[in-house]
Amino acid sequence: MKQDRILNPELIRLIAAIGHTQTLVIADAGLPVPKGVPVLDLSLVRGVPSFQQVLDAVLEELVVEGCCLAEEMTQYNAELHQRVCSQMAGMPVDHVPHETFKVMTQQAQAIIRTGETSKYANIILYAGVNF
Repeated sequence: MKQDRILNPELIRLIAAIGHTQTLVIADAGLPVPKGVPVLDLSLVRGVPSFQQVLDAVLEELVVEGCCLAEEMTQYNAELHQRVCSQMAGMPVDHVPHETFKVMTQQAQAIIRTGETSKYANIILYAGVNF
Protein backbone atom coordinates (compact mmCIF):
# COMPACT_ATOMS: atom_id res chain seq x y z
CA MET A 1 0.00 0.00 0.00
CA LYS A 2 1.15 3.54 -0.80
CA GLN A 3 2.66 5.33 2.20
CA ASP A 4 2.39 8.92 0.96
CA ARG A 5 -0.39 11.25 1.99
CA ILE A 6 -2.64 10.99 -1.08
CA LEU A 7 -4.30 7.59 -1.38
CA ASN A 8 -6.70 8.30 -4.26
CA PRO A 9 -5.16 6.53 -7.28
CA GLU A 10 -6.77 8.84 -9.84
CA LEU A 11 -5.47 11.93 -8.08
CA ILE A 12 -1.96 10.48 -7.93
CA ARG A 13 -2.20 9.64 -11.64
CA LEU A 14 -3.25 13.21 -12.48
CA ILE A 15 -0.40 14.73 -10.49
CA ALA A 16 2.17 12.36 -11.96
CA ALA A 17 1.06 13.13 -15.52
CA ILE A 18 1.30 16.93 -15.30
CA GLY A 19 4.31 18.45 -17.03
CA HIS A 20 6.14 21.72 -16.52
CA THR A 21 3.92 24.79 -17.15
CA GLN A 22 0.75 22.72 -17.48
CA THR A 23 -2.13 23.55 -15.17
CA LEU A 24 -4.27 21.77 -12.62
CA VAL A 25 -7.42 23.33 -11.18
CA ILE A 26 -8.75 22.73 -7.70
CA ALA A 27 -12.37 23.84 -7.70
CA ASP A 28 -15.30 24.37 -5.40
CA ALA A 29 -18.45 22.35 -5.94
CA GLY A 30 -19.99 24.93 -8.26
CA LEU A 31 -17.26 25.80 -10.78
CA PRO A 32 -18.41 24.80 -14.28
CA VAL A 33 -16.22 22.23 -15.99
CA PRO A 34 -15.47 23.05 -19.63
CA LYS A 35 -16.25 20.38 -22.20
CA GLY A 36 -13.28 18.16 -22.87
CA VAL A 37 -11.46 18.89 -19.60
CA PRO A 38 -11.24 15.79 -17.39
CA VAL A 39 -12.73 16.18 -13.93
CA LEU A 40 -11.85 14.19 -10.84
CA ASP A 41 -14.86 14.64 -8.57
CA LEU A 42 -13.82 14.17 -4.95
CA SER A 43 -16.95 15.80 -3.53
CA LEU A 44 -18.86 13.73 -0.99
CA VAL A 45 -21.18 16.07 0.88
CA ARG A 46 -21.28 19.84 1.34
CA GLY A 47 -17.83 20.91 2.55
CA VAL A 48 -16.18 17.48 2.28
CA PRO A 49 -13.46 17.45 1.29
CA SER A 50 -12.76 21.13 1.69
CA PHE A 51 -10.84 23.19 -0.82
CA GLN A 52 -8.09 23.69 1.77
CA GLN A 53 -7.75 19.96 2.49
CA VAL A 54 -7.34 19.14 -1.19
CA LEU A 55 -4.96 22.05 -1.81
CA ASP A 56 -2.79 21.02 1.14
CA ALA A 57 -2.57 17.43 -0.11
CA VAL A 58 -1.86 18.40 -3.71
CA LEU A 59 0.85 20.87 -2.69
CA GLU A 60 2.66 18.05 -0.87
CA GLU A 61 2.85 16.02 -4.10
CA LEU A 62 2.98 18.53 -6.98
CA VAL A 63 5.85 20.87 -7.78
CA VAL A 64 4.14 24.25 -8.20
CA GLU A 65 5.73 27.42 -9.57
CA GLY A 66 2.75 29.77 -9.29
CA CYS A 67 -1.01 30.02 -9.28
CA CYS A 68 -3.99 32.04 -10.41
CA LEU A 69 -7.00 33.10 -8.34
CA ALA A 70 -10.17 35.01 -9.13
CA GLU A 71 -9.97 38.68 -8.14
CA GLU A 72 -13.35 38.30 -6.46
CA MET A 73 -11.82 35.94 -3.90
CA THR A 74 -10.09 38.90 -2.24
CA GLN A 75 -13.45 40.46 -1.42
CA TYR A 76 -15.85 37.54 -1.03
CA ASN A 77 -13.56 34.94 0.56
CA ALA A 78 -10.81 37.07 2.12
CA GLU A 79 -9.81 34.58 4.81
CA LEU A 80 -9.23 31.78 2.32
CA HIS A 81 -7.46 34.20 -0.02
CA GLN A 82 -5.05 35.13 2.78
CA ARG A 83 -4.31 31.46 3.56
CA VAL A 84 -3.68 30.60 -0.08
CA CYS A 85 -1.39 33.58 -0.58
CA SER A 86 0.56 32.57 2.54
CA GLN A 87 0.98 29.04 1.20
CA MET A 88 2.21 30.42 -2.12
CA ALA A 89 4.72 32.79 -0.53
CA GLY A 90 7.64 33.37 -2.86
CA MET A 91 5.68 32.27 -5.94
CA PRO A 92 3.77 34.42 -8.40
CA VAL A 93 0.07 34.67 -7.53
CA ASP A 94 -1.93 36.02 -10.46
CA HIS A 95 -5.42 37.49 -10.04
CA VAL A 96 -7.94 37.69 -12.88
CA PRO A 97 -11.69 38.35 -13.04
CA HIS A 98 -13.73 35.22 -12.34
CA GLU A 99 -15.06 35.15 -15.90
CA THR A 100 -11.47 35.12 -17.21
CA PHE A 101 -10.59 32.43 -14.66
CA LYS A 102 -13.36 30.20 -16.02
CA VAL A 103 -12.04 30.64 -19.58
CA MET A 104 -8.53 29.75 -18.38
CA THR A 105 -9.80 26.44 -16.99
CA GLN A 106 -10.40 25.31 -20.58
CA GLN A 107 -6.62 24.78 -20.89
CA ALA A 108 -6.27 22.73 -17.68
CA GLN A 109 -4.99 19.17 -17.73
CA ALA A 110 -7.74 18.37 -15.24
CA ILE A 111 -10.09 19.86 -12.68
CA ILE A 112 -10.36 18.43 -9.18
CA ARG A 113 -13.82 19.13 -7.77
CA THR A 114 -14.06 19.41 -4.00
CA GLY A 115 -17.08 19.61 -1.72
CA GLU A 116 -16.26 23.25 -0.96
CA THR A 117 -19.21 25.64 -1.00
CA SER A 118 -17.60 28.94 -0.01
CA LYS A 119 -17.40 31.62 -2.71
CA TYR A 120 -14.61 31.66 -5.28
CA ALA A 121 -12.71 28.75 -3.68
CA ASN A 122 -10.86 27.89 -6.89
CA ILE A 123 -7.22 27.90 -7.91
CA ILE A 124 -5.23 27.22 -11.06
CA LEU A 125 -1.86 25.70 -10.18
CA TYR A 126 1.04 26.07 -12.63
CA ALA A 127 3.19 22.94 -12.52
CA GLY A 128 6.89 23.38 -11.94
CA VAL A 129 9.76 20.98 -12.36
CA ASN A 130 11.78 19.23 -9.67
CA PHE A 131 15.18 19.65 -11.29
